[in-house]
Amino acid sequence: MERDEDFSAYASARWPALVRSAVLLGCAVQDAEDLAQTALMRCYVSWARVVQADDRDSYVYRILLNAYHDSRRRRWWGEKPAADVPERATADVTGSVDAADAVRRALGGLSRVNREVVVLRYYAHLSDRQIAEALGIAHGTVKSRAARALTQLAADANLADLNGGAGHA
Repeated sequence: MERDEDFSAYASARWPALVRSAVLLGCAVQDAEDLAQTALMRCYVSWARVVQADDRDSYVYRILLNAYHDSRRRRWWGEKPAADVPERATADVTGSVDAADAVRRALGGLSRVNREVVVLRYYAHLSDRQIAEALGIAHGTVKSRAARALTQLAADANLADLNGGAGHA
């Protein structure tokens, strides 16, 4: 019973961040919720290992990223080309939707590995050590990927539009 309560408390506390991280990785909101649920289901099944991990959050984000990679591999074979491309949605006048869209488009322009580092560092607030553990890479690789990603984001026209073009070369 204590195991279930411990897991429930952890899952409830981390749910919004896991869903948002999945959205920032490139998932639609519905897919992000499915991905977070899949990751938490995998955590529940192996909760004893999660609890014993040096850093639960790194362990859980590793599970989330593995589930994300698995879903992308499976989805590739299931996609069906469309004859017509849907028209682009009109911009929301509130600005917050436009800003969120600009951030998603800018993140979408990053390589998968650089996007993962940016999401884990700046949204999930994991340390470089935690990110290295979650991605299974060296600490220095985290730093170099983050630096490359930030350079690319600084030059991204989608984000420059948020500041009225300021800072865009």
